[in-house]
Amino acid sequence: MKNQQAAEKFTGIMEKFIGLSSKRLPDDVFEKLKELRDKEESPMQKVIYDTYFDNLQKAIEMSRPCCQDTGLLHFYIKAGAEFPYIGIIKDCLHDAVARATVSAPLRQNVVDYFVERNTNDNTGERIPWINWDIIPDNDEMEITTYFAGGGCCLPGKAQVFKPSDGYAAIVRYVFDAVSDLGINACPPLIVGVGLGHNVENAAVLSKKAYLRPLGTHHQHPKGANLEKQLTEGLNKLGIGAQGLRGNSAVMEVHIESSGRHTATIAVAVNTACYAHRCGRIRFNKDLSYDIISYEGATL
Repeated sequence: MKNQQAAEKFTGIMEKFIGLSSKRLPDDVFEKLKELRDKEESPMQKVIYDTYFDNLQKAIEMSRPCCQDTGLLHFYIKAGAEFPYIGIIKDCLHDAVARATVSAPLRQNVVDYFVERNTNDNTGERIPWINWDIIPDNDEMEITTYFAGGGCCLPGKAQVFKPSDGYAAIVRYVFDAVSDLGINACPPLIVGVGLGHNVENAAVLSKKAYLRPLGTHHQHPKGANLEKQLTEGLNKLGIGAQGLRGNSAVMEVHIESSGRHTATIAVAVNTACYAHRCGRIRFNKDLSYDIISYEGATL
């Protein structure tokens, strides 16, 4: 397949997938919300959850995004080193976002810093944002599409502590960040915690953390246990859906980590709200594809 043909095919698929991802929550998140609704005791909380589900159903029926803030488009890509079309992906995603802005439709959110004008098609300087991981000895490509909203992950926080502050500083920082950011987003949240060596790598790790499928755990038993303890602790804050009193401030807490310097403990926190528009699609080398996040979905 020539690059021009491949580019048109890939762009068309991603335009439709972006539209789908703006309107439908991934299956794991939808099921988790149903589980948390059943655990709520407050009549008000049940009404709010019912409103969530009514909104999600209407988004599908009316073919409209399930949240008015369709955010900035972020793409997290795991590309096999032998995938034949790596060179065209960046430009194709740019075009797919511009097209989907009209066809989905998406709210126009991108503003140029120095021109101070909306670009009107959700593209701009380094936007859509693309994060790459290259996988050796592989010829597939998996793309996670995420709508980064102004009330959830975009106001994330990061800080570097001294080792003398101890690992307890991590827990305090997560609780302070969630009790602050969580009200700005729409609980129940998915909380991504990045533990690294400086603010930038911790921040990227925290974003990869909240993109992990629900029900997955940190690869180290101590990390998985900390996820569990943070989830349980945050859900004792008494914050529920829409920030009102309830039993579940968070769906889950996910942690991603790297090695750290002997002199630094870097922590970042990003939150994803209930409208966790996170779509996953996997491409084979011939650009055939499988939709991972939505069972039975077609484009």
